[in-house]
Amino acid sequence: MSALGRLVNGLKREQHDYRPSLEVFPILNVDKLAADMGLAQVGAKRGAREEPATDSSALDEVENRIIERIEADNNTAHGTLLDELRTYKERLTSLDFEGRFATIRQAAPAAVSEFRAEAAQGRDELHSLRRHLRDLETERDEFRRRHRLKRTARWASGGNLTLKIGVLLALFVFEVFLNGFFLAKGSELGYLGGAAEAITFALLNVGVSFLIGVAGVRELNHRNVFRKLFGLIAFLFYLVLLIGLNLALAHYREVSGALMTDAGREVLARLRTAPLAIADLKSWLLFGLGILCSLIAFADSFLIFDPYPGYGPLEQRRGHAHDAYIRRKNDLIASLLDIRDKAVEILEEANRDLAIRRSEHDSILEGRARVLRLFAAHQAHLDRTANALLAVYREANQGTRKTPAPARFASSYAIEKFPIEHELPDTPAREDLRRSIADSQAVLVGQVEAVHAEFERAFASYREIDDLIEERPLARSNAKAA
Repeated sequence: MSALGRLVNGLKREQHDYRPSLEVFPILNVDKLAADMGLAQVGAKRGAREEPATDSSALDEVENRIIERIEADNNTAHGTLLDELRTYKERLTSLDFEGRFATIRQAAPAAVSEFRAEAAQGRDELHSLRRHLRDLETERDEFRRRHRLKRTARWASGGNLTLKIGVLLALFVFEVFLNGFFLAKGSELGYLGGAAEAITFALLNVGVSFLIGVAGVRELNHRNVFRKLFGLIAFLFYLVLLIGLNLALAHYREVSGALMTDAGREVLARLRTAPLAIADLKSWLLFGLGILCSLIAFADSFLIFDPYPGYGPLEQRRGHAHDAYIRRKNDLIASLLDIRDKAVEILEEANRDLAIRRSEHDSILEGRARVLRLFAAHQAHLDRTANALLAVYREANQGTRKTPAPARFASSYAIEKFPIEHELPDTPAREDLRRSIADSQAVLVGQVEAVHAEFERAFASYREIDDLIEERPLARSNAKAA
């Protein structure tokens, strides 16, 4: 699990389910309790019988019953106190500050290290892509120097390429239907037969013209003499094909229209003896349209590819490498931005989580102290209630007796108090916890700043890759010059 994952898992997502009670220790109603126990009536009856005796020192049965009732309530209240303190202890334990502090000390710096490693990995990848781009740029520059080119490469792409290929296909389809229309005159299958014959002429006239322009005539622009010679031969071959094929097509129309047998041999004979002896105007029109389609296809080859052989593909490879480098650099920067934002969000959430835990810790201690104060007040209330109940009984007893009341009637009763001093919160420990929380929050704030600094450093290093790659070849060239 990543460092940030450990921080996320430790966040306090839900509040506790405990509900503080406003009446932890209920108040006893003295009048109702005295009436339920019949203290006045019992006291009067016992006084009329001169009970208890004047010289008695021990509590009588009625007084013992009163004390037992109060002591039972005191024990119940003490049990309630222990339950409340146990609940507060469980809540304090669930805050797990020590575990949280340990996670922050380990995970927060590790998050910065993970971010730094991610940035370094992206930097290595960009170095590789930029070196490949530099090699292609060097190859392109060397190609331009060797062939004395001072212009950028030209080639069709995108919508421009689609348009030019569309023109080529349109020419092919146009010539197929055009030839089919003119050659259908003498075909046994009519337009269908003419179209079938026309496909062959269209492929030769449009397709071969385009291929000769791409693979042959463009060599005329090359600096190498032999390649220029090859380009010249290809150009002459194209001229022969241009005129010869379209003349043959025009003669073939006339021969097929005259329903001659062995039309192909007749066309070859006419081309040798009288190549321009074409009598039909439509045949001349077919010849002219064929020439036009061939020239357009031939010119289209120079518009789709760069006129200088080999220059266009080299520049295309360099352009693709440049686009891949820029695209990957933007992706890596966007990825670092996303990682930075998530890391900062988690670190800040961990900071807020500590503040929430500290607030809840203070609330728990305050609630715990309040319960202890309520218990102390309740024990004092039980003291007063016990003496009030004893007073009801004793006053009724004294009112009906003729002999003096026992001496203990003048003394008050004190219930046995449960000790609560050891349950009070330890102030030094509370201050130590506050300091530890403040230190951990300072660590989180520092790591947030460190993540921002690492992002700026990574972003700057990505931008410096271009300068570093460019400076090395320049330094080597300067050294050679020196």
